[in-house]
Amino acid sequence: MDTARHPIALAIEGGIAIATLDRPPVNAIDDAWVARLEAIVEEVQARDEVRVLWIRSAGRAFCAGADLALMRERFASDEGRARMVDLTRAMQKVFARIERSPKVSLAEIRGPALGGGLELALACDIRLVADGAKLGLPEARLGLLPGAGGTQRLARICGDAVARRMILAAEVIDGARAVAWGVAQECVPAEQLEDAARALAQRIAAVPAPALAACKRCITAAVDGNEDGFAAEVEGTTMLYAQAETQALVRRFLAG
Repeated sequence: MDTARHPIALAIEGGIAIATLDRPPVNAIDDAWVARLEAIVEEVQARDEVRVLWIRSAGRAFCAGADLALMRERFASDEGRARMVDLTRAMQKVFARIERSPKVSLAEIRGPALGGGLELALACDIRLVADGAKLGLPEARLGLLPGAGGTQRLARICGDAVARRMILAAEVIDGARAVAWGVAQECVPAEQLEDAARALAQRIAAVPAPALAACKRCITAAVDGNEDGFAAEVEGTTMLYAQAETQALVRRFLAG
């Protein structure tokens, strides 16, 4: 357990890395927050025993987006606005690392996930939401756009129609609608959310790491179209057949 005071705490429990957003009151994003998330992703990538990155929050809010005090400070000058663009680039970079990682990422969304907070969740493989959670990319209402990957990932995950409705109308939706629209995979009563997320993280962590990585690669190939997904399946199958763990698991299965 990382006991130092950070905007994001990290704990390793077996094959699960638990990243807890802990910058009260709403886990607002600033440069230190992004740097800490980058360091956590770096550490998780380096730990072979970790198979799941579970991102959650210590308080009610998951992440309400950019730090408003920081925006006030920087928005008044050209230099300050340029620094905000740099922060957006840094967010894009770390969210892309989470998305591309061979580790499976899980976002547990208890409360508001807005702007950059939802963009973080969209970079994860799986999103579990509380029924009372609020999710949205409301930047257009301020004359802005969700620039840390929000336009790209929401359109890819939910389709053109949902992305246009949510982003152009700056709409904030609840957990049930998030699932109905494909923004999240499951909606759970708030009091059951942590247990549901833990159970799912443990289920995934029980899967062999090479199989998780190979499956993620093939799914990404299907979504992005930058790689022949059928060839990736054959290559992945060949690699997995050679794994001692796979051979033992298949033999046990075939033995009944």
